[in-house]
Amino acid sequence: MTTLSNEPHRRYNPLTGEWVLVSPHRTKRPWQGKEEPIVNVNRPGYDETCYLCPGNERAGGKTNPKYDDTFVFTNDFAALLPDTNASEKFSDPLFKTEDVKGTSRVICFSPNHGLTIPRMEVPNILKVVEVWADQIEELGKTYKWVQIFENKGDVMGCSNPHPHGQVWAGTSLPNEPKKENIKQLEYYKKNGSFLLIDYFERETAIKERVVTENDEWIVIVPFWAIWPFETILIPKRHVLRLNELNNVEKQSLAEILKAFLTKYDNLFNVSFPYTMGWHGAPFGNDDFTHWQLHAHFYPPLLRSATVKKFMVGYEMLSEAQRDITAEQAAERLRNVSDKFEEIEE
Repeated sequence: MTTLSNEPHRRYNPLTGEWVLVSPHRTKRPWQGKEEPIVNVNRPGYDETCYLCPGNERAGGKTNPKYDDTFVFTNDFAALLPDTNASEKFSDPLFKTEDVKGTSRVICFSPNHGLTIPRMEVPNILKVVEVWADQIEELGKTYKWVQIFENKGDVMGCSNPHPHGQVWAGTSLPNEPKKENIKQLEYYKKNGSFLLIDYFERETAIKERVVTENDEWIVIVPFWAIWPFETILIPKRHVLRLNELNNVEKQSLAEILKAFLTKYDNLFNVSFPYTMGWHGAPFGNDDFTHWQLHAHFYPPLLRSATVKKFMVGYEMLSEAQRDITAEQAAERLRNVSDKFEEIEE
């Protein structure tokens, strides 16, 4: 990939049908832009001012139980509501609305305020995986789309450092999974096989963009990655949703999450920020056999712990663009230890 390592080119994302501009020669340019502050990650196990810690009062006025494991509650300021009714309709096709009902929940990963997933022990990460699966199972009975996600770090807009994620479920299929649904179905009809399974099998043969793997899971910097150290996590068996994982797959998922998220932390010796989310098959009466479960990880850091990638200008007005190639990013992540190293303050 000598030419692709040095010359501008575009890469196609078969999951969405979109393109990304890759400009590897730009990594040589000096950086005089914004640098993010390094945030102290050595937090106490309990913070009396934190509205997610056990026994504390939340911002909405309710009090958390003194939980000693994972804890799920309906968001006090939920983005989706189960009984809403957007009654105003417009006859003009340029002003179009539709009703959407749903729920938004918060998942506290641990009662320990000072932890993140890579700093948790595997048995405790497994409990998070099981809660994810339970939420998919429960909410999928009512809603078409169930989105589990985590915003880690204040640079990603996380309003509270307590280890937590969210689950939003709604009656409509949002834009990103809608694109993935269309492209996976097209691929399945044309090839009789599953897009992401074919993809990871080819990546396994090449090895160039594989970060780490075990018997059940693989982590790849996708060929079409937009964010500098973006990764995709894929089960090696055809699985539609998290709640369909068997016990072995859940255990190995907990293990690989700890391993590769620790690599993230060790890359720049900082608690690595990211947005992550699970994409599984939608719910409903349609046949979604063409889907393959996967998780996206979108970290913003580019050159160091203090320099992030911004999606502005050309990215907002034309198409996504990246400098460091997917191959370079994967090599750096592969070469980083997956064992915990003390993070400097």
